[in-house]
Parts: sequence; structure tokens; C-alpha cells
Amino acid sequence: MALVEAELDKRWPETKIEPSLTRIATLMDLLGNPQHNYPAIHIAGTNGKTSVTRMIDALLTALHRRTGRITSPHLQLATERISIDNAPISPADYVATYHELAPYIGMIDQRSAESDGPAMSKFEVLTAMAYAAFAEAPVDVAVVETGMGGTWDATNVIHAQVAVITPIGLDHTDYLGPDLESIAKEKAGIIKRAPEALIPTDTVAVIAEQEPEVMDVLLRRAVAEDAAVAREGAEFRVLERAVAVGGQLLTLQGLGGVYDEIFLPLHGEHQARNASLALAAVEAFFGAGADRQLDIDAVRAGFATVASPGRMERMRNAPTIFVDAAHNPAGAQALATTLTSEFDFRKLVGVVAVLADKDAAGILDALEPVFDEIVVTSNGSPRGMDVDALADLAVQRFGDERVITAETLPDALESAIALAEQAGDEGDVISGAGVIVTGSVVTAGAARALFGKGPA
Repeated sequence: MALVEAELDKRWPETKIEPSLTRIATLMDLLGNPQHNYPAIHIAGTNGKTSVTRMIDALLTALHRRTGRITSPHLQLATERISIDNAPISPADYVATYHELAPYIGMIDQRSAESDGPAMSKFEVLTAMAYAAFAEAPVDVAVVETGMGGTWDATNVIHAQVAVITPIGLDHTDYLGPDLESIAKEKAGIIKRAPEALIPTDTVAVIAEQEPEVMDVLLRRAVAEDAAVAREGAEFRVLERAVAVGGQLLTLQGLGGVYDEIFLPLHGEHQARNASLALAAVEAFFGAGADRQLDIDAVRAGFATVASPGRMERMRNAPTIFVDAAHNPAGAQALATTLTSEFDFRKLVGVVAVLADKDAAGILDALEPVFDEIVVTSNGSPRGMDVDALADLAVQRFGDERVITAETLPDALESAIALAEQAGDEGDVISGAGVIVTGSVVTAGAARALFGKGPA
């Protein structure tokens, strides 16, 4: 596994893309186009993609379908990216799949080099591995999360009958475009006209609530590709939501009617909305409508099993410690809203480590109102933001007295726990204290490992 990862790390990283599907499409053709052996649901967007992907997977499993799932990036181990039957493939299968594809990958690399092009990127290779593994399993349906974009994302060699667009915001502007419209055009590329077939199928675009300019781009793309549209707030929505122990209780308006008494073991209004999006996607996949509803017991069972590691995931009690993978201002705002509306911490300490190419200032702006104190640190990634630079940004927003620095994540956690357990004015240890570790998917993964949590 280590040797394979070392080989893959020599390739272009996921943060670098080229507007071309030539290499991945050619490789798929050499492999016999395994991605066309099963139907697919494709998910793009800025925030909520992984949670929605996992929810769709759980619902399909509850409805007795064998699933293959692609998510990215991983929290702890690369095998998390390729799941079959709701579980990551084994390291042995990961390595075997890579070695089976390696000769063909080498052929594509050579062909591209002869044309003065780049070798296949790491994400292209991982995508090919996933599609091949799904065909080998075989799976009944693939649930595929895009990597960074849409049109030129390596996953976009599939023809998904359901395209899901989660909320779109400003992120990866260096590659996807400087404004919301540009980013929306890139992500809308997963909405594609259904291919000609003996049994015709319609493409359905399931779209979360968006800014007006984003929705305009997405609807225009749907019209151009002759896709039906289901929109949050119109064709589906969250009707009721109540905080419950360990999550929330939902009533959802789906495409096929009302689904009540749904327990979702995740926190936050944004996760309730993700659930409504996932439900509509699965309904669209099965052709549910006004006269055809999914089995409500299966829907309840599916949602009850949902896990989204690193998304408001509790690590321990006394003090309560959560990790959350919020890595942009919108994600940080969703985290702040959840902490305010669903918890009653008397004192809350943040541990924050951010990647250098992210909007650290925007993340800190969103978190400042909810954190009493903040410990800024490094998550150990070579892409991580310098601790002193992050501390400067934090001091501008929190003030000197509320900011502490730590060179490593273990040191930061130790400091944060000490702050959370600090004695009150009368010498009593503060009860109801919490620690939130956030700022990056990498940060969440590193924190999970420190608490002994394995890949999920």
C-alpha cells in the first residue's frame, strides 16, 4: 500500500487539473469502459457532497442495491475513496487493482508524453481504479462524488441518470473560475443528455437551493441537455426538523410524497437539507413520483445508518470534543450555526488548522462568534498554512487574549483541553465545555487518528 501510494504521489495532485478528459477516457476505452456496466448517480457542488454521497449510498443499500461509492478527499487512508457495499475496499484489493491497471496507465502516460502532454494525474488513476473495481464486484449502482469540478473532473466519463448539485460557493477559484457563475458552469457539466439506448432513460438533475445566478446557470444547462429538474424548495424540501439525542428527527417532502419519523444521526440544519437532497436523488433514480413512493421503512432504516466521518463527529466526552471538516467559509458558517442552535456549551474552544490555498480569513470570520478561545496549529500537511500566518489572521479577529498557537495538532489538542477544563471565577471547573477541531479535511482526519478512529 505504501509503495503504491508513493508511486501515485509522483503524479499531479488533486489540486491541479487540466481541461481535458482525453487521458481518462482513453484509459477507460482500453479497459473496455467498465464505467458503463452499471447505472450511476453523480454528485457535484461545493459543500455537502460527501455527506450527500454517503446518504444516497445508505438509502440504496437499504433498498437492496449493491453499491459502489467514490468520495474524495479521504480523511485517513486512500482506500476510503473506493467503497463497495458501504465499506472501503481492503488495502490488498486497492493494491491489486492498481497493479492490474498499471500497464494500461503506462501506455496512456507514454502516449500523452509523445504529444507533449502530462502523465495521468493521481485523481485520474484513482477514478479508473474505482470504476474497474465496481465492474469487478459487480455493483448494481455507482454513487460518484466529483473531485473538484464537474465538466473536466475525471469522474465525468460516466453517464449518470441522476445528477445531483449540492450548494455551490466560492472555492478552488484558481481552477474553477473567479465567480459563482464560472464555478457553476464547471460543476453543471455533470448534467448530460441521456445516451441513446434500446430502453430510453431521462436524465434528472436534482438541485439544492442556490444563489439566483447559480440556479440560472444550472437550469440553462438542464434545458440544453434535455434533463428533467427537481429543485429543493419546490419539488422537495425539509418540512419539519427537531433536534434529537444523537442527531435529529425529520419530516421530508420528497418527489413521491411525505416521509415522516426519519431519524438522522447527524447534527445541523445543513445535514437535514442534505438528507432531502439525497432522498430526492434516490427517488429520481427509481422513478418515484406523485403516484409512487419509496418504501418508507427502508428510507427510515437507510437514514438511521448514515455516518459521515469528520462531520460534527464526537470523539470523546468531558470535555466534549468534536471534529468537523469545514474547509471554506460556507462550511464554517454551517458549523457555527449548528453549534449555536443545537448545543449549549458554556465554554467552547476551537482548534483550527487550515490549508494554505483556502480562505482562512473567511473561515475565522465565521467561527469567531462561537469560539471563546482558539488554538491555531498545523495539521502536518505540506500544503498547510504557516502557524504564525494563521495566528496573525486569528489575532485580527479574536484579539491577542483569545488566541494561542501550537506547532503540532497533538499539542494544540492538549492546550485546548486544558483551556476547556480551566477553573471558573469561583474555582469550579467549568461544566458544559467543548472543543471543536476544524479547518480542513486533513485536520479532521489527523484528529480522528489521534483519537484512535480508523478509516471509515
